[in-house]
Amino acid sequence: MTTAPASRGESTLPAPASIDLPRLDALEDLEARSGSSAALLRTIVGSVLRPLGGWMSSARAVELLAALDIPGSTARSALTRLCARGVLAREVRRGAAGYGLTAAAIPMLERGDLRIFADRTPAPDDSWCLVSYSIPESHRSRRHRLRRRLESLGCGTVSDGLWIAPSRLAGDLRDATSALAAPGEATLFTEVRPDTAELPVLVAGWYDLDRMRAAHNTFLAHFGDAADPATDREAFARWMRALDEWRVIPYLDPGLPAAALPSDWPGARSAALFDVLLATLAPRALAHARLAAASRTSAEHPADTRPGPGRIDSIPDPV
Repeated sequence: MTTAPASRGESTLPAPASIDLPRLDALEDLEARSGSSAALLRTIVGSVLRPLGGWMSSARAVELLAALDIPGSTARSALTRLCARGVLAREVRRGAAGYGLTAAAIPMLERGDLRIFADRTPAPDDSWCLVSYSIPESHRSRRHRLRRRLESLGCGTVSDGLWIAPSRLAGDLRDATSALAAPGEATLFTEVRPDTAELPVLVAGWYDLDRMRAAHNTFLAHFGDAADPATDREAFARWMRALDEWRVIPYLDPGLPAAALPSDWPGARSAALFDVLLATLAPRALAHARLAAASRTSAEHPADTRPGPGRIDSIPDPV
């Protein structure tokens, strides 16, 4: 196995003393939650606001949330919450009040893209990585944040101060320890291979497999048998809800090796369903958002952008 110091020279993240920990916590909370009006708005921001230039008028933002049956007052409260958390900032363009993406939110959204849309096929060698840390009691707040961050990234707990994850997460774990542990407080071990025939038993102790299974089964139940949306507005609503529910799953279940999981594990089926929804709903959702951004009467124009015979419609890059 190889080791890497927690604070590497090539890291672009600030030292623990200078990082804005409350703001980091607020942004991470948005990555870890789904279903609320603020979480749905965060999903809209990540998936359609960026392709539309990173800004939308207040009226258009409320209109998009209305497609998800979110009342105007609740929508405006959600916009206020995302401003308070540093995701959006109020900005006037051409005399219209609106909201723009902040510079701090862009790295969060880009990290989310990498996890949400990544290939979840386990690496052929099924190797793991370990994080060992020891942070003094005098810095217990930072220790708690690191523990919370490792859990949110999809790590399992081997013992107190020792966390494990599939090898694909090594970069995320290096960034987390670089940001939240001082030099000498944490060590990352890569390419670890447990020498045991009882890996499924151990994994069941490291991870909450029941919670993971429930998340996959709920996603399959919610979106597996739904009929094709009749309009792009309906496609937008379904895709936003599907994406919002799915985006927390890759953090909860980081794609554990098949050999470590029960034979009836539903992860592959839910991932395949997500890929189908991405291909069929995402282009229509973006089309609806573009129309809403361009016209006050978008709801009166249910344009249908489904690919027809003889047409090849490109699917936008995952955002």
